[in-house]
Order: sequence, then C-alpha cells, then structure tokens
Amino acid sequence: MSELVYSHKENSEIDSSLHNKERSARAFRSKKEEKRYWILLITLIALGIFASYGLLVYNNPVPVDSPSFIPVVKRRLVALVAMIIAAVCQSLSTVAFQSITNNRIITPSLLGFEALYATIHTSTIFFFGAGAFIGFNGVGSFVFQVVAMVLMCLILYGWLLSGKYGNLQLMLLVGVIIGTGLKSLSSFMRRLLAPSEFDILLTRLFGSVNNADAGYFPVAIPVVIIASLLLLAYSKKLNVLSLGKNASTSLGVNQQFSVIYTLILVAVLMSISTALVGPLTFYGFLVATLCYQAAPTYDHRYIFPMALAIGFLIITAAYFFMYHIFNAQGVVSIIIELFGGITFLIVILRKGTL
Repeated sequence: MSELVYSHKENSEIDSSLHNKERSARAFRSKKEEKRYWILLITLIALGIFASYGLLVYNNPVPVDSPSFIPVVKRRLVALVAMIIAAVCQSLSTVAFQSITNNRIITPSLLGFEALYATIHTSTIFFFGAGAFIGFNGVGSFVFQVVAMVLMCLILYGWLLSGKYGNLQLMLLVGVIIGTGLKSLSSFMRRLLAPSEFDILLTRLFGSVNNADAGYFPVAIPVVIIASLLLLAYSKKLNVLSLGKNASTSLGVNQQFSVIYTLILVAVLMSISTALVGPLTFYGFLVATLCYQAAPTYDHRYIFPMALAIGFLIITAAYFFMYHIFNAQGVVSIIIELFGGITFLIVILRKGTL
C-alpha cells in the first residue's frame, strides 16, 4: 500500500514539474517562436524599406545625373512620409483600441472619425461653394480638422466613461449612432451638390497620400511621435487591460483612467491620419489582424513593432505595385479597403460573433 502511495506521489510530482515547465511568464512560449518572430520582423522591415526605395527612384523619368532628379525624388518623398505617418497612426491606434475593448473585430473607425471628416468637407462645399472648398487647405484647416475630431471624442469619453454609469460598450454604440447620423447628413448634402462640385469633393473623400501636404508635416510629425511614444511606453498596462475589466482591476490597474488615457492617444493618432490622407476604414483592421497571426504573443512590446512593420509594408507595397506596375494610381486605397473588408468578413464568419 505504501509503495502505491509513493508511486502516486512520484507521478504527481513528475506531472507537476512537466506542467510547470510549459508555463512561463515570458512573452513567447519558446525560444523557437521568439526566433521566428525576430526573423519575420526583420524580413518585413527589409521588404518595406525595399518598397520605399522603389517608390522613390523606380521609373523616374529624369536621368540620375540630371539636376531635376533630386526634385522629383523630393516630391515622391512627401508621399512616402505620408505613408509612414498613416501606417504608424493606423497600426498603433487599432491594436491599442482592440486591446482596451477586449475585442479584435471592432476598430477606432466606430468612433466616427471618417464620418466627421466627410461631414466637414461636404458642409464646406455645400454652404460656401467650390471656391471656399478649394481654399480650405493649409495648416489652419488641418489643425481645425484634427482639433474637431479630438474634441468630439473627448466629449464622448467624458460623457460616457467618466460618469457614474461609465460603460465602454455604450460609448461604442453611441459612436456608431453618431457616425451613422453624420454619414447620412453628408450623403444628403452631396445629393444636392452640382455635378462639378461633387467631382471636386469626391477627390477628398477617398483616402490617398496625394491628399497630404508637406506643410502639414511640421505639425503632424511631432504630435504623432509624442503620441506613439506614450502609447509604446504604456505597453505593459495594455497587457493587463487586454485581460478585461475585472482582471485588470484586481491586478491594481485603474481601469477607467487607463482606458480614457489610451482612448485620447488613439483619438489623436486617428485624427492626424484621417485629416492628413483621408478615410482608411479597413486598413487598420487588416494590419491588426495580420499582426496577431504573425506575432505569437500577447505582449504589446512585441505586437506594436510587428504591427508597424506590417502596416508600413502593406501601404508602401500597394502604392508601388499600383503606381509603377499596374499604372492604376487612383485605386490604391480602394484595393487596400477591399482586402481589409474581405479580411473583416472572413474573421466575422470564422468567429461567428462580434
């Protein structure tokens, strides 16, 4: 009998030791996964740099030894900087937003950034005419759009998250309702426009790096860098927030403050991206979904770099192929949105729920 008890204890200790070996507090489950992560990350960064180089110098109509070669490269560099800003804003904000909402389906677009952007431009041409709309550019208009979007979100957060009955799901629902209402209003105004005015407006309502102006960069770049660094520094808190409200609260995290703080940074990044290049509804979702598949970890210190690398490669490669291979300059954002929408539907059908 004693031998049986001893044998049972020995087997239990062996099973326990094996179980403990499988459990780890590290970001990756094994050295092999970590090695694969770094190889993939370096490969994606290299491909993104290669695509960027192709955007700058490939198919340049001016010879390399010509004095006009550098000015052409500088004009292309403006579009490349806009791509970098869009990739940083969309990738970081989408991953952070999905972490605090504990949902990998919804995106910051639910808060109505694109709808407000479309309403601002549509109301400008509707009430003041095409001349005022064409003149509605420069740093002043860019700052106005960013401030309007951020203020809308801050009011939304302050009203629905800081009160006694603060609820993140309620905030998302109100954001969807506000976005739908703004889209309906802008759609109604567009129907009343003259065909020539509608054509002018349509060029702004499609997301494109051609909408970006180098004059916006002195304002946009410092804000994006600061917001991105603050979000990256908050990675460990996001690891806890992604566990849900009850778990994060029990682990000593001020859940309400952390969520509002993250949402403010998300609002700033999304506002900059939308005001600079226009609406990119499914681009962030596509980047985040591919990132979760490529990075076998829940640690945001590793998820964020992977999302940045994937987002940068997607937008630079898409523009390179559409501009220089297929000569379809006007459909880049449409192609990105198409693949993002298809990915969204695939994820929805596989999960069967939001």
